[in-house]
Amino acid sequence: MTQDGDLDALVRSRIRGLRLARDWSLDDLAARCYLSPSTLSRIETGHRRIALDQLAPIARALGTTLDQLVESADDGDVVIRPRRDVVRGVTTWMLSREPGPNGMSVAKMRVTRAEPRRGADELKVHPGKDWFTVLSGTIVLLLGERTILVEAGQAAEFSTMIPHAFGAKDGPAEILCILDHDGQRTHLHPSP
Repeated sequence: MTQDGDLDALVRSRIRGLRLARDWSLDDLAARCYLSPSTLSRIETGHRRIALDQLAPIARALGTTLDQLVESADDGDVVIRPRRDVVRGVTTWMLSREPGPNGMSVAKMRVTRAEPRRGADELKVHPGKDWFTVLSGTIVLLLGERTILVEAGQAAEFSTMIPHAFGAKDGPAEILCILDHDGQRTHLHPSP
């Protein structure tokens, strides 16, 4: 089968899969995208070519985008490998391969660096906000003049224009964080 044929079969499979996931009959989908049930049946089974003017309303009716419906099936390397920054004492797993809405990315971090110290070199500022939830352990967050303990099951959100630093208290801690573009640049680039 050609690459175009593979993509065609994949799109047909996605249409059928999304329809069935919503527990819709062909009639249900047909009513939502203004095509006949027989046309949809022939599209799903490969007995009719899929036209662009049909794909757009089908995607809209299924609550997806045309891009998502026709994106490549290349699932190449699905394993998320950690990046270690020994100097900073942080191991990072990028959970979102590409930035999402508003440039946000999701990462899991294992923090082994001990509690940060107050000093001009430790506390950093950058535009934006940081959000994280602690999965295990305890994070010590220095935020301006405050020292805040954020324990497993708790979350923190703060303006990163306030001088800040974080580390682990009494052993490693793991966090799940949402980073905007500035947070990614500051927290995810390896230290010099």
